[in-house]
Amino acid sequence: MAKAAEPSHIGPAMRRPLLIATLAAVPVLGVLLFLGTWQVQRLHWKNDLIARIAASEAAPAAPLRDPPEPLSKVRVTGRFDHAREATLGVATRGPVLGTQVVTPLLREGAPPVLVNRGWMPIDRAGPVARPEGEVTVEGWVHPGEPAGWMSATADPAARRFYSFDPPVIGAALGLAEVAPYGIVALGPGGGLPDPARTLPRPTNNHLGYAITWYGLALSLLGVLAAFALRSTPSGRRRAEAEGRAPEA
Repeated sequence: MAKAAEPSHIGPAMRRPLLIATLAAVPVLGVLLFLGTWQVQRLHWKNDLIARIAASEAAPAAPLRDPPEPLSKVRVTGRFDHAREATLGVATRGPVLGTQVVTPLLREGAPPVLVNRGWMPIDRAGPVARPEGEVTVEGWVHPGEPAGWMSATADPAARRFYSFDPPVIGAALGLAEVAPYGIVALGPGGGLPDPARTLPRPTNNHLGYAITWYGLALSLLGVLAAFALRSTPSGRRRAEAEGRAPEA
């Protein structure tokens, strides 16, 4: 007499582990999909920001308006107050240790604005240009960055700073008022201080992050599907057959 075939559906004894695994996986899957979608949104925002920076860099410098758009390319006219020159941060170029030169630009009818004129060696080897009289500076708008708890400690007496915080720097330089942003000078270089050549571009790794989160979500679905398949009678028999040691 032929043996009756076993049902292929998941029996009551097998449903509980699968239910527990599913309930545990659903919130994790939701978090992974949320993170992946968030990174896609960040990717679109970052691409738009980079495109706007590139367009601003290619266009002629616009007159500085208050308040200016961060990272926009502007021009401003005034007189440098070299007597209140300060330094910002530390940066190496090859074997040479250097810093950024920050000088207040005095404007007619507006608060002074701090201008990052460019890099120079800390030992100030070689002549440093300090133009007198009225000058027009082209550069990009640098928003203020208050010092964090991990920032290096400034030395106001020596006019050495490691975070670009205009109110703090302005007060240390004896300025009653200063613009809450700065200007990073752009130029062809060839002297000291050596100005920036281009506007900064933020890093854009969001596509890779999105692929990672979505890939983890897909892997989780694969693991859950494999667990469900192994919970069926046929899947359990197959697993037992694969795990049985071969006879001698």
